[in-house]
Amino acid sequence: MSKPIVDVRGLSYTYPDGQQALRGVSLAISPGEWVGLIGSNGAGKSSLLLHLNGVLQATAGELLIHDLPVIEANLAKIRQLVGMVFQDPEDQLFMPTVQDDVAFGPLNMGLPLHEVQARVTQALATVGASHLATRAPYRLSGGEKRLVAIAGVLAMSPSILLLDEPSAGLDPAARRRLIQLLTGFAHTRLIATHDLDLVLDLCTRVLVMRDGAIEADDSPEVIFANAELLARCHLELPLSLQRRA
Repeated sequence: MSKPIVDVRGLSYTYPDGQQALRGVSLAISPGEWVGLIGSNGAGKSSLLLHLNGVLQATAGELLIHDLPVIEANLAKIRQLVGMVFQDPEDQLFMPTVQDDVAFGPLNMGLPLHEVQARVTQALATVGASHLATRAPYRLSGGEKRLVAIAGVLAMSPSILLLDEPSAGLDPAARRRLIQLLTGFAHTRLIATHDLDLVLDLCTRVLVMRDGAIEADDSPEVIFANAELLARCHLELPLSLQRRA
């Protein structure tokens, strides 16, 4: 087994209001893995993702990205390595035009303008959104906003992609386009989602969270065959499997 690109050891986190969101989470993810992160609302999925690029700092435990501790002194480098697409793309889109939004990260990396422009052009082309470059983000559809948010992350050239509910609010055609897009990526991917059919389509490994801890870690086939586990974690079979039952 290759050396982990993500190494989480006994991670715990308590919000300022006293809510404990993570309880001793430990996991390792190898380069190139496609990992689904599932669980009911409040299980800790988003809280875990927010630790992986340093938005939240652990109350206890240790987190390494490429052997680099996720601590204040390393955050600039960590955020180049780990790109996060938030659940609501509007949390990422705030510039006057799409191309300005996609350029924001590379500009803040201090890259020369010609390289910034090259990254913007390539990122928008990758997600099929070149035609949106001069549009205002607020005038985009939900699916278009999602693509632009992904382009903004790709422009940073991360090795790890974190996606929080990437299919939320998408119509079936936009969801299919998203799956096709993600399938073509070579990044290590961690996808937190309630869309369990998306997990079946994209992931080779599934982490199940319950009450801030990892309840199970196995292949989709094993996880979704465990009716007792799904019931305990307030999950149901993916719709495609329900139709076969």
